[in-house]
Amino acid sequence: MEVDVRKNQRNNNDENLIEKVVYVNRVSKVVKGGRRFGTAALVVVGNGKGKAGFGNGKAKEFPESIKKATDKAKRNMKYFPLKKNRTFFYDVLGRHGSGKVLLRSAPPGTGIIAGGPIRSVFEALGVHDVVAKSIGTTNPHNMVRATFDALGRLDDIKKIAERRGKQVTDLYFKKKSNEKRNDNK
Repeated sequence: MEVDVRKNQRNNNDENLIEKVVYVNRVSKVVKGGRRFGTAALVVVGNGKGKAGFGNGKAKEFPESIKKATDKAKRNMKYFPLKKNRTFFYDVLGRHGSGKVLLRSAPPGTGIIAGGPIRSVFEALGVHDVVAKSIGTTNPHNMVRATFDALGRLDDIKKIAERRGKQVTDLYFKKKSNEKRNDNK
């Protein structure tokens, strides 16, 4: 009876998580008697509200490797700041190995303009408007890691304002140069 209760509690917590299988691969190892087959999976998990993580798993069968990768992704979830829960505050570049990923904030209505593995990260994270470009590699593992590197470089607008000794509204709204000239006259 206790086992069922624990499973139900865990499922209730995991219910609102978005799981995206980014990449699965069948690998073989040549041994004396022939070939041994295994599988590898890359999974991105997020809550759709600015929290996401990724993981990879290896096993003999696909479902088992996907489960392992999902468990790792859930353990590695982090919060990333979003502007109005839609996009980023500013453009950022992330890199991992030979892969580079450029993430650009976009106005409402743009949608997710990004390649396969990067798109999965944004869908799990809950980003609605972004333009992303992968430069250098097409390897899904490196693209996902570069995307999370770029997300890790993002700072919350409140922290930026505090560091600069300004108000958040000062960072959002700038006076136009014509208004400054008229005020001085």
